[in-house]
Amino acid sequence: MTDLAEPIAPALHDRRAADPAFRADVLAGLAARPRAIPARWFYDREGSELFEKITDLPEYYPTRVETALLSRHAGDIAKLVGPGRAVVEFGSGSSTKTPHLLAAVEPAAYVPIDISGDFLRESSAALAADFPKLPIVPVEADFMHPIATPDRIAGLPRLGFFPGSTIGNMVARTAVNLLRAMVETLGEGSMLLIGMDRVKSPDVLVPAYDDAQGVTAAFNLNLLHRINRDLDADVPVDAFRHRAVWNDVHARVEMHLEATRDVAFTIVGEQFMMAAGETIHTENSHKYGPRDARVLLRAGAWEPIAEWTDPDDQFALILAEARPAGVAP
Repeated sequence: MTDLAEPIAPALHDRRAADPAFRADVLAGLAARPRAIPARWFYDREGSELFEKITDLPEYYPTRVETALLSRHAGDIAKLVGPGRAVVEFGSGSSTKTPHLLAAVEPAAYVPIDISGDFLRESSAALAADFPKLPIVPVEADFMHPIATPDRIAGLPRLGFFPGSTIGNMVARTAVNLLRAMVETLGEGSMLLIGMDRVKSPDVLVPAYDDAQGVTAAFNLNLLHRINRDLDADVPVDAFRHRAVWNDVHARVEMHLEATRDVAFTIVGEQFMMAAGETIHTENSHKYGPRDARVLLRAGAWEPIAEWTDPDDQFALILAEARPAGVAP
């Protein structure tokens, strides 16, 4: 966490040291059946850079559509939000969409939160050059849990910003828990501007997660490279391939790493074997209809107050408010 009075500086330490939570999730996930590793571990430095390349791909519509919505409706959002809020962005990444929001809502401060510390500091420094008078307070943290916000924004009204339909990476239970954690982080009376991807044809959805250039494949496979780098492992990355499939029952695109041959490997001294055709489930990207999205937000203690979507109804921006739970009839 950086105080507002301090300049934003590059990291002075090596982030390649193994994260105990990463180690635990990898070992537990590979021992489970079916095998799965949480998607948040994609985002080391290499993974974050690859994801930024994904957002520029012709097949990957969410970034273009959401950015256009932010640009087109910035004035409407600003009227509802009002000036002087601290904008708290969850999973900020490169903050490429953020300038549209910051320019519109006249914030008192900007707090980007991301698990990838080096990438967070670099993107914060770049944004500071564009908004030199805006206090920017980067926080390196896992936003899946309640976070203690910086003292310098104490007392300020807050606007949470959660773009990119990242909420879709989580199963419903986890998504609701996250939304409730956001209420704890931001406080009752805060607002949340969230992006949510709509259900649409698999002909559009699957290519967005399996592009012709193979960037998404590299992003997925980088998880195995990270395991090798950080966990003293010898996973044969060339024995795996990227797969993206539409699961209609759960209304989600799934990403998997599939073994193309029988393999054996060791991670921090523990041995694993996988048969050809067996997969590691690495990501879900759930898609929501309008009612589904509102039910999810209400379950997470957020009341939707406005919604904007594109003419093709591919993507939605929803503004919600954290309100005390009422008494059920």
